[in-house]
Amino acid sequence: MEPNISLVAGLIADPARSKMLMALMGGKALTATELSIEAEITAQTASSHLGKLVDGELLQVRKQGRHKYFQLKGQHIAVMLEQLLVITSLSKPQTTGPSDPRLQFARVCYDHLAGELGVKLYDALVSEDMLQDMGEQSVLTEKGKRHFISLGVDVEGLEKANRPICKSCLDWSERRNHLAGSLGKWILDFTFKKQWAEKDLDSRAIAFSAKGLKSFHNTFLIKPDVRN
Repeated sequence: MEPNISLVAGLIADPARSKMLMALMGGKALTATELSIEAEITAQTASSHLGKLVDGELLQVRKQGRHKYFQLKGQHIAVMLEQLLVITSLSKPQTTGPSDPRLQFARVCYDHLAGELGVKLYDALVSEDMLQDMGEQSVLTEKGKRHFISLGVDVEGLEKANRPICKSCLDWSERRNHLAGSLGKWILDFTFKKQWAEKDLDSRAIAFSAKGLKSFHNTFLIKPDVRN
């Protein structure tokens, strides 16, 4: 049978459910109560919506003690939502991304870096011949492997995993590629581990210190003229 895309489209189309899904784009697991607040609905209504999203395999539930936490089902769901944001912005040319300049500069896209800085990172890796842009499935070059191994990346381990090591994701605000995949996740985790930046508590924005941003640029060979 042909896949019925109307089922998924119908789940996303509801305003309350779409707000819940967008709230989970930051990668953090949230409770039903937290999601009801995000969607501006009652807890009882939220429970019904969440049940539909779980049944539709857009969300997954994790139990910890007496609490249930909801997350996007996987990276593929986050990519789909990001692409819907791009399509929405294209249908309204005056809308080119989030109005908050912090979100435009650097934000979390599920588990990797997005925004202006995410695009600069992608461009720098391509410019330095560490990443080969092959459309959706970007390729880490031998030079790139050596560079990331020197930073402590278990490249061989990432290559053996089910998830693509490199994947290009069309950025909502920049409308150009940023880096997703397991390497994109490693870079974001590495950035937080080095304390170069912190994630905003109530949004997807990532705030870099001046010193942290300089270190990020130096580590990933981002030059001032990388982006035209």
